Amino acid sequence: MTSQQHYQVLDTPGRPVKAWINGVPMEDAARQQLANIASLPFIHKWVAAMPDVHLGKGATVGSVIATHKAIIPAAVGVDIGCGMMAVQTTLTASDLPDGLGALRAAIEKTVPHGRTGHGARGDRGAWHNPPASTEAAWAALLPRFEALCEKHRALKQSNHVSHLGTLGTGNHFIELCLDEAQRVWVMLHSGSRGVGNRIGSHFIELAKREMERWFIQLPDTNLAYLSEGSQHFDDYVSAVSWAQEFAAKNRELMMHAVMGALRASPDLPEFSTTELAVNCHHNYVAREKHYGESVLVTRKGAVRAGEGELGIIPGSMGTRSYIVRGKGNPESFCSCSHGAGRSMSRTAARKRFTVEDQVRATEGVECRKDAEVIDEIPMAYKDIDAVMAAQQDLVDVVHTLKQVLCVKG
Repeated sequence: MTSQQHYQVLDTPGRPVKAWINGVPMEDAARQQLANIASLPFIHKWVAAMPDVHLGKGATVGSVIATHKAIIPAAVGVDIGCGMMAVQTTLTASDLPDGLGALRAAIEKTVPHGRTGHGARGDRGAWHNPPASTEAAWAALLPRFEALCEKHRALKQSNHVSHLGTLGTGNHFIELCLDEAQRVWVMLHSGSRGVGNRIGSHFIELAKREMERWFIQLPDTNLAYLSEGSQHFDDYVSAVSWAQEFAAKNRELMMHAVMGALRASPDLPEFSTTELAVNCHHNYVAREKHYGESVLVTRKGAVRAGEGELGIIPGSMGTRSYIVRGKGNPESFCSCSHGAGRSMSRTAARKRFTVEDQVRATEGVECRKDAEVIDEIPMAYKDIDAVMAAQQDLVDVVHTLKQVLCVKG
């Protein structure tokens, strides 16, 4: 490694893997998964691994995969278009009340979150009577969705309008944060919800059938791919594009609802939002040009960081997050990490930590502190400072945010 080279080149039998992991641990299973991806015949140049890299299903979370005329649906994943949105307000820390419990309750009342009844009828994380703003947004999305359903009827039976403008579960969140100048930001994380899951799962299975049909042997069946010109390729590209639009609109609707809840609060003065707003995907595929060639770039847990482009890198429930500006590093295919990255599975976190650990780790943050969110404890994630240090040649930090309130599903 030269003084200018900030990444490691992993020893793989296929294409190289360039990994921005200096000072950040990566498990052996993730290394093997990256090697499996790099062995595929349509990889462009190399696979890039971000510092938050960790084991995923089929493809590694924190990987950037540029391909020629093929897409791996499991690399895009089932939370298609999952990403972040952040907006700076004119509020400052001194405008916030001493206790933030009422503000958290107002946000939780306004935005459906969580999941009950396995997502069936009556699920508290879905709309039962969608508001007018959701209905209007869905009306704009509906024609393309119906066209997809004509070819793929399995997609129709999914939570679509009932999930548009809702948060979900897991690592999805809504936060109030303070930046380095004590200005208040609203930041949230979510994706394409139930309908994106249905689209992803459906096309992953179709890709696996395609591999069986052509007797293609893979190191992992979850790396099943759709080739350009094949039966389902164009439909998948259309479906992913639609789901990514759904996900971006989902975040916009939630952000609007949160701002409404804050403006209605008697505990806050009048405020407005600044022009500084970011809405970015980190689970998606896009056609881009890299090293003189048009390729399909799948970012699974990675953010586009083209020169001058703004992105968001969140930490965890108890650590800092960052608004960043991309440096356009070609070797990472103009990408950066999408967060801190998990250092242990959800199951391992539940076994290792207690509610008391969660209370200590989230001291000073108005948030849930119960057994159901132990899997999101900050210690289940990598050190965000180490992650940021490992990608200094990918992004510059524009703002450093620290949450004071966090809503989890």
